[in-house]
Amino acid sequence: MTPIDRQFFKHFDWVMLLLLFLVSVMAMTNLYSSSYAGGEIGASTLFFKQLAFFVVGLGVILVLQVFEYQFIAKTGWILYLLVLLLLVYTKLFVPSVLGAQRWIDLGFFNLQPSEPAKLVLILVVATCYANGPKVSGGYRLRDMIKPIILALIPFALILIQPDLGTSLIVAIVFISMTLFVRLRWSTLLTLAGLAVGCVFISWKFLLKPYQVKRIETFLNPEADPSGAGYQILQSKIAVGSGQLFGKGFMEGTQGHLSFLPERHTDFAFAVWSEEWGFTGALFFLSCYFFMLVWGVHVAMTARDRLGALLAFGCVALIFWQAVINLFMVMGFLPVVGVPLPLFSYGGSSMLTNMAAIGILMNIKMQSNASAQNHGHGMH
Repeated sequence: MTPIDRQFFKHFDWVMLLLLFLVSVMAMTNLYSSSYAGGEIGASTLFFKQLAFFVVGLGVILVLQVFEYQFIAKTGWILYLLVLLLLVYTKLFVPSVLGAQRWIDLGFFNLQPSEPAKLVLILVVATCYANGPKVSGGYRLRDMIKPIILALIPFALILIQPDLGTSLIVAIVFISMTLFVRLRWSTLLTLAGLAVGCVFISWKFLLKPYQVKRIETFLNPEADPSGAGYQILQSKIAVGSGQLFGKGFMEGTQGHLSFLPERHTDFAFAVWSEEWGFTGALFFLSCYFFMLVWGVHVAMTARDRLGALLAFGCVALIFWQAVINLFMVMGFLPVVGVPLPLFSYGGSSMLTNMAAIGILMNIKMQSNASAQNHGHGMH
């Protein structure tokens, strides 16, 4: 454990915390507007719930600073088994909501186990690769069996919920981390071939009719403007109608007149773009971009291979969710229900992404401390 003293505050990653606060203030402002309840209070129960999740998330970040990330990574195996049990439990015992089994009702909170599953997978895969065989020329196919199985189990359990969006994120984050370590060309080509085969089999046999419909709608939303294409078209109208400076806070017509579905979750950015315009969208994306760039810097300056892998995995998690959500909102990707990290409403998603930020801050803090110790050693 890291003692909390003056050195703790000196090495603490204040840059990431500031960027997190900037993004979160915009997210809460947006949620207040998109879920506005009217009356004297104005703020909806969703707003207060999300605020509570944010405060709990800050607590999680602080707790994560106390332990060394090497220890956090070791707990990954226990958390992995726990998450798998929760995913199995969800499939077997949780009643279906809107055709999907995703949420475990804990009374005060609906837990979506597929959210922490993404972060837990990063912990076990990073540990696996960091302790992996030191083979010259890169990983062979046989070295990849264990990490692939580790990723496949949660991927399959999430896909059958059915939750195409989250299972895609699990797959993409795993692929990103795998490309980050060195693979032999033969391994890479074999895995690419397997991936293409999996996509083909999924399209033919695994995807539900509504998921196929979503992908076809993305290719031509105008074919069914009042049905399957409705979300994408309304989202594009909202984003475009904001123009340069937006319609103003609480003035978005698409969001407030209920034309835009899922406006506080998957389509939160469409509400922001409509109310704050291109300028507001650019400011938000700049803060977000700097947060990710800082995350990459943390990965590059990590003091060991495990730290670099963990940091890269956490950045990949936030980056890919953000890219898929933003492209979805602007009509460049099918609607697959991927939230915008730290911005869309959702407790499980908020806590998972804040825990990822906490791990990044922990890695940065340790590399700061390590750099200072080396500095003292040189004098």
